[in-house]
Amino acid sequence: MLDIPTSFAHYWHATTPLELVAVVTGFACVWLAARESLWNFPIAIFSCLLFVVVYFRAKLYADCGLQGLFILLSGYGWYQWLYGGRDATELRVTHAQGREWLLGAAFAALFTLGFGYYLRYHTDAAFPYIDSFTTAGSIVAQYLLTRKRLENWLLWLLVDVIYVPMLWYKDLYFVSLLYFLYLILAAYGYWQWRRELSTQLPSSAAAV
Repeated sequence: MLDIPTSFAHYWHATTPLELVAVVTGFACVWLAARESLWNFPIAIFSCLLFVVVYFRAKLYADCGLQGLFILLSGYGWYQWLYGGRDATELRVTHAQGREWLLGAAFAALFTLGFGYYLRYHTDAAFPYIDSFTTAGSIVAQYLLTRKRLENWLLWLLVDVIYVPMLWYKDLYFVSLLYFLYLILAAYGYWQWRRELSTQLPSSAAAV
């Protein structure tokens, strides 16, 4: 069994200041999203810029590109939360619609197979298909978050369960810890948003 203090010291020295800042801001933006705070979007944009570098250095190229897309989706979500409701009002929490699930599943399958194939045979990617699947799932989850769909948190739970061991294996120890905390935040976010949805009138809770 590894000596815990020695192992922690090794992990600490293996972690760069850039990774630590990315972890802290990443945690902050998810916490703010769970609390339905608009501040989650500008902080998410800053955090994603840092993670572009972190993932590129770890040869997780799908996740590196994912951060760029997250930046665009964060800008979109910022606008949607402010004006995406009925008559350009503030967006309310709603359930995901059937067509969103179908399109999301089709996108995730095609992206995983197609981009995973590309990464496997044309790059030195560490986990081409797993990396592609978590990327696809994250894109769908982030889109649902921008539309304030309750079920985005369920997708984040699935994705984070995969990210934790993958990132640990790639020596991104504090990022792996961050995704473990994301698991907790996703469960909290689901509880918080579900409680918010239950307080809305039926007409307000209808999908927008």
